[in-house]
Amino acid sequence: MHEAIVRSATQLDLAGVLNLYQHLHPHEPPLETMKAERVWETLLTSDFMTVIVAQTAELLVSSCTLAVVPNLSRGARSYGVIENVVTHAQYRNLGLGRRVLAYALDVAARADCYKVHLATGSKRETTLRFYESAGFDRGEKTYFEVRRS
Repeated sequence: MHEAIVRSATQLDLAGVLNLYQHLHPHEPPLETMKAERVWETLLTSDFMTVIVAQTAELLVSSCTLAVVPNLSRGARSYGVIENVVTHAQYRNLGLGRRVLAYALDVAARADCYKVHLATGSKRETTLRFYESAGFDRGEKTYFEVRRS
C-alpha cells in the first residue's frame, strides 16, 4: 500500500484535482480559471456532493466524485453516483484508486444510500476487473445515457 492520505477535498485542492483530470481526459483543453473556481465552490459547498482525494506528500494522486441523490422510492433512501474516477498515471496499481472508492462507498453508507452507481466508458478488462475488485457488480443493470457535445 502506498503512503497516501485519503480524505474529502478542500478549497486548496482545485489545482491538484485539475491536474489529475489531465490523466482522465488528456485531450480536453484546460478549464478557464474563473469557471473552474465557480464549479469547485459549488461542489465543495453542496450537501449532495463529495470530492474524495488521495494525497501523497508531493501531490494529489487519485480522486473521485460522489453525488448522494435524495430519493422518494426505496423508503426514501438516497442513492449514490460516482464519477470522475482517476489515478495519476505514475501512481496506478498501488491500491490508491481502490482506497478512494472505499472512502466514497463509506460516505454513501453513512448517507444510508441503498445503492451506488458507477459507470465507465472503458472496455478494457483490467479496468472492469478493477471496479469489480472495489465491490461493484458488472451487469446488474443496463446503463443508458444521452450525451450532449
